[in-house]
Amino acid sequence: MTGGCHGAHRRGECKRPPDAALATVPSVARGSLITIEGLDGAGKSTLARALAEAIAARGQRVELLREPGGVDVSERIRALVKDPALAVAPRAEALLYAAARAQLVDERLAPLLGDGAIVLLDRYVDSSLAYQGAARGLGVERVRAINRFATGPLQPDRTLLLRITPAAGRARQVQRAESPDRLESEDESFFARIAAAYDELARSEPERIRVLDASLAPERVLADALAELDDLLAPTGRTRS
Repeated sequence: MTGGCHGAHRRGECKRPPDAALATVPSVARGSLITIEGLDGAGKSTLARALAEAIAARGQRVELLREPGGVDVSERIRALVKDPALAVAPRAEALLYAAARAQLVDERLAPLLGDGAIVLLDRYVDSSLAYQGAARGLGVERVRAINRFATGPLQPDRTLLLRITPAAGRARQVQRAESPDRLESEDESFFARIAAAYDELARSEPERIRVLDASLAPERVLADALAELDDLLAPTGRTRS
């Protein structure tokens, strides 16, 4: 240690807890955080919008956000990580996603949850574990540690994993006739690794992660999702652990 703080430590000054950065993230929230995960083309955004409408129709306050994005800083990072003209190194990619996530937690997620809202979030930490940790080969636990620093103690109350084969997801993207972004342009083996990682995450946390068949009609997927969220959406099921 250098500078005037060295002597200050001997006098009992200039102290801070080792996890001071995490202390800024609220550890208790009164709302519910529901995340939606899956391969590109699984129908996450479609389900998120339908869920938001269904929950609002019940008279409950619901907010729909996406990752990366949701706030100005994170939306700018989104433009970077998705730009097919850029070559982003795997470690830089993981850190950029974590940075966008940290900003979203501080600026929107923690305040909304603290105010009692139900938050639907299109992607969260599990995406980084699958995409950067597994598919990019950085290691799931290493990427988990980065995101633990970024998000503090904020974990989803429930995660809906839309399961679809990489080929089916790709076919849906082709049908939409949209130009693929940087990650969507990866090869089939990349998405096969992501699918396998998602399955492993679901096996390791079956209470939190509920798997839905994304090959079904959107109306059926919505019904299945609502059934998996029934305990959280019921008036008596709005507490957080």
